[in-house]
Formats: sequence, structure tokens, C-alpha cells
Amino acid sequence: MIKFLRKYWITILIYVCMVLAYIYIASNKLFSSFLFPPATQVANAFAEDWQTLILNMLYSFELMIPSIVIAGIIALIVGTWLGMNTRVREVVYPVIYSISVIPAILMSPFALLLAPSFRTASLFLVIYNTIWATLFATINGIMTIDKRYLDNAATLELHGFRRMRKVILPAASPSIMSGFINSLRGSFVVLVYAEMYGAKYGMGYYVKKYSEYGLYDRAWCGFVFMVVVLVVVMQIFERVKNHMLKWTIH
Repeated sequence: MIKFLRKYWITILIYVCMVLAYIYIASNKLFSSFLFPPATQVANAFAEDWQTLILNMLYSFELMIPSIVIAGIIALIVGTWLGMNTRVREVVYPVIYSISVIPAILMSPFALLLAPSFRTASLFLVIYNTIWATLFATINGIMTIDKRYLDNAATLELHGFRRMRKVILPAASPSIMSGFINSLRGSFVVLVYAEMYGAKYGMGYYVKKYSEYGLYDRAWCGFVFMVVVLVVVMQIFERVKNHMLKWTIH
């Protein structure tokens, strides 16, 4: 705990200042008291709805986890293929880049109309938004591998899958993991957006439902809970990344 406080005391102080700023704004009614209810009211909403919040979180994870896994596998396979083949990369890379610049939000009307169900459409949107950062990071990570590693692999007669597993992927892993972390942040954005339209559960659905009802104490409660969940998830993945890349300089 002492080590944690020494490392994150400034971060904690920033969050405390943000909470105090909200309390000051709500108490002095600097903005609409309807949109900024008292902090005690938000706390009471959390105390009453914490079980519902956890249920919505589980539904969000039920959609997010498969999306991240599918996007990660596709990005790793396609990124490795393009990174290892110069001619294929020269032909395909511009096409992939031109598709990747289309925001997932603009794709949502097509996904909602063409997909057989809302869940399938949401799955597609999250995968679409998640895949690009990991894909480009994999391509760049493999392209920038030190040629000495490949020469050493040839000297040790490492070929095919063994060379991929023992040399190429470990050497490119810092870039791949950084891209994956960025993809994870983007997946939350689209996940919340997808849940706001047509879902029956989820963290985004919770916030949208109560904001439409004008119950902004619960809307703020859901928003804060969603931010806390995001921070916790990102910290877990950062720890996993640091453990996997402990041989590098963090």
C-alpha cells in the first residue's frame, strides 16, 4: 500500500481535486442543478444501484471480451503476414489504411441494418474499432525487428513456426502490446456507444437510460462507475504487459 501511494499519490490527488470541483459546482449551483445534482445524491444512487451496476458491467464484459479476443487474433495473424511479406504489404497496406480511417460510428447504421441481431452488430463495431491499433503495431513491430535477430535465428537453424515463436513475435512484442493497450481503450468507447442504442443491459445503456429519464444522479453514478471500471481494467492490462515485457525498459 505504501509503495502504491508513493507511486500514485499525485494521480490520487488529481482525482480528489476533480471530486471536490464537482462538489463545489453542485453545492454552489454554478451550472444547472438538474444536470449536476448534489454529490450526496449521487452517492445514495450508487448505494441503491450497486448490484445493478455490477450486472450491467458483466453484460458489457460479455460483449467486450470476445470482441477483444477476436480482434487480437485477426490483428496478430494479418499483421504478421503483412509484416513478413514486403510485396503483399505494399499492395494491401494502403487498402487497410484507407478502411481504418472510417470511424466505427459511421459504420453503425450499416451494421445495425445488415446484422441479424443487435448483439452481432455491436460485436462487429467493437471488433472493427479495436483491430486497427493492434494490426498496425504488429506490422510496424515486425518491420523494425533488428536484422541481427533474424541472422542469429538462421545461424541456429530456426525456421517456420519456431522462428516465429522464438524470435519474431518476442522481438515485436513491445510494439504489439502497446498497440493492444491502445485498442483496448478504443474498444470501451465503441462498446459504450453500441450499448446506448438498442441494448437492454450494459454500462452505456445504464447511463443513457437514466439520462433520458432525467435522473442525472444515477447517470453520474453510472458514468463514475464506468470510469472506475475502465481504470481498473487498464491497470490490470498494464501490469500484464509489464510482466510480459519485463526484459525491456518500462
